[in-house]
Amino acid sequence: MTATTTKTAKTAAERLVDAGRALVAAGLSPGSSGNVSVRDGEQLLMTGTGTMLGSLTVDDLSVLALDGTVLAGPKPSKEVALHLALYLKNPGHRVVVHVHSPSAVALSCLEPWSEHCAVPPLTPYSLMRVGQVPLLPFVAPGDPAMGSLVTDSPLPFRAALLSNHGSVVSGEDVDRAVLGAVEVEEACRIALLTQGADRRLIPADQVAAITAASGMPWTGPTALG
Repeated sequence: MTATTTKTAKTAAERLVDAGRALVAAGLSPGSSGNVSVRDGEQLLMTGTGTMLGSLTVDDLSVLALDGTVLAGPKPSKEVALHLALYLKNPGHRVVVHVHSPSAVALSCLEPWSEHCAVPPLTPYSLMRVGQVPLLPFVAPGDPAMGSLVTDSPLPFRAALLSNHGSVVSGEDVDRAVLGAVEVEEACRIALLTQGADRRLIPADQVAAITAASGMPWTGPTALG
């Protein structure tokens, strides 16, 4: 089976192509960096290795079983383990976005704001879209251990920064995953712009209220300054 042989797979493939182009349009995926996937029933459609997201076609997508076995199409991105781990962590999610966007990469090179969230709660928007964004330890790109960092983390999250690497976001559909990646990048940009200043954080009770109302994860202390 290929990404174009059934109506269901073709629809999923088209959604993935749309996601890739949206990420490039938002300035989050320079060159051939970044990868996206969509879960389609018992299969995964994923961008091929070295693919430029802005010029994706359905023929550029790899078809995988949920254990990572390649069923058809080109060689998938080397970040298969990362994607599979996000689907395991968030079983209701159907799309994973991994990008090397500038602000997310820059913030991932700094010490995190807190153990549970690398990004301080400066605006409500990332809280509403993704909630907490922990910083995961560094492993080399493509290392299968990256999947273990996700599944072994006791923290609930739908977005994370990968140390010295970039961001990863999962979502229930393409729109929520792409918008989540956009909000993570914007939150990282604002954090960098205010780095070293006397920042005013959103009060802890408001952080809790916003994330709870939006159904987003938030744990641990918030009033860290």
